[in-house]
Amino acid sequence: MVTESFLTLPQLELPSKGGSITVTAPSNIALVKYWGKSQGQIPRNASISFTLSNCFTKTTLGFTPFSEQSKAGQEMVNDLDDSNFEVFVDGLSKPDFAPKIATFFNRIEAYLPWIRSFQWRIDTENTFPHGSGIASSASGFAALAGALMELENSWSLDPLPPELRAQKTSFLARLGSGSASRSVLGPLMYWGTHPALPASSDLFACILDQEVHAVFIDYKDTILLVDQGEKEVSSTLGHNLMHDHPFANQRFDQAQDNLGKLLAVLACGDTHEFCRIVETEALSLHAMMMTSNPSYLLMKPNTLAIIEKVRIFRRANNVPVCFTLDAGANVHLLYPAKFTPQVMPWIQNELSGHCQAGQFIEDQVGQGVKKV
Repeated sequence: MVTESFLTLPQLELPSKGGSITVTAPSNIALVKYWGKSQGQIPRNASISFTLSNCFTKTTLGFTPFSEQSKAGQEMVNDLDDSNFEVFVDGLSKPDFAPKIATFFNRIEAYLPWIRSFQWRIDTENTFPHGSGIASSASGFAALAGALMELENSWSLDPLPPELRAQKTSFLARLGSGSASRSVLGPLMYWGTHPALPASSDLFACILDQEVHAVFIDYKDTILLVDQGEKEVSSTLGHNLMHDHPFANQRFDQAQDNLGKLLAVLACGDTHEFCRIVETEALSLHAMMMTSNPSYLLMKPNTLAIIEKVRIFRRANNVPVCFTLDAGANVHLLYPAKFTPQVMPWIQNELSGHCQAGQFIEDQVGQGVKKV
C-alpha cells in the first residue's frame, strides 16, 4: 500500500454545530527499537512493541465549525497554524504545544481536508509523567489521530472497513510521532518493512497476527520511575543525530536481525531468549546515544543499579524477568504474569528504593485506542 491509498476521501456530512469526542490511547514499549528515521517519518529499521494498558493518554477533541465563528466576526483562515488550536494539558493552557499540533495537522491535511473547516480545542491528560522516557508522544498522537478518525467515521456516508480504518489511524499517528503508529492496536504491533513480515509497511503499524505463544499474551510491565523530569535531549534530536552516526548502519542491521530472531522466540515461548534480545536492544539504543556527536546520556546511576539487580535476581531465582529502556532513565520490567507473586515483593523491597519517591507503575499488555 502506498501513501496515495489514504488520499481517497469518503463522502462526509459535516456538522453545522460544534461538539467533541473523547478517546484514550496507550503508550507502548518497544522490544526491538526504532532509532533513526528518514524524511516523512519513515523508520530506518523495523520495530515491534507491546501495547500497554494503564499508561495512556486521554484526549477530548472539541471542534467548532468556522461557519459558527463567522457569525461572531471571525472568518476561516487560509493556513493552519497555532491560532487554529487551543491546547490544554491536565487542565492548563499550553500555547507552546500548539505549534507542534499545527505541524501535525498540516502534515495530515491532505488525508483529512475537512480539518480546515473547524477551530479545535485539545484537552489531554496522561496517567504517567510526561517527557521522562515513557512514550507520551506515542500515546498522545495516537489519541489525537484516533479522535480524528472517530469523527470522520461518524460523519462518513460510507465508513471505512475496520482494517483500513485502523491502518489510516496508524498512518496519521505516525506523522505526529513514529512510535505512535504502534499504539493504535495491540497487544503486539510491528512497524517498518521487514522480510519476515510480508504485510509490513513503513507507512503504518500492523498487529502481529502470526502465532504468538500464550506466555506473551498477558505479559506484565512494571515501570520503575527513576526520574520523572523532562529529558535533557528530546527524541526528535536523538533521531536526527543518527543521520551522521558512525555506527548507524550496523545498528539498523542489528535491529532487523534481532526482530527476525524475536519473531521465532514469540512463537516458541522461549522467555530466556526473549530476555536476551530485549535487553540487547535496550542497551544498543542507549549506546547509540552515548556514541553520537554530540553524545548524551539519559540513564541515571539508579538505572544502572536496577539493571544489575535484575540480572542478579534472574540468575538466582530462574525467573524470566528482564529490563528494557525507552529514551529515558526509567526502567521497564517485563515478565510473564504467572511470576507476579515472586516479582512484586522483590520490586517493593529491593527496587523501589531506586525510584524517585519510591514510585513505580504496574502495567500490562493492552489493546490500543478506545472511544470513551
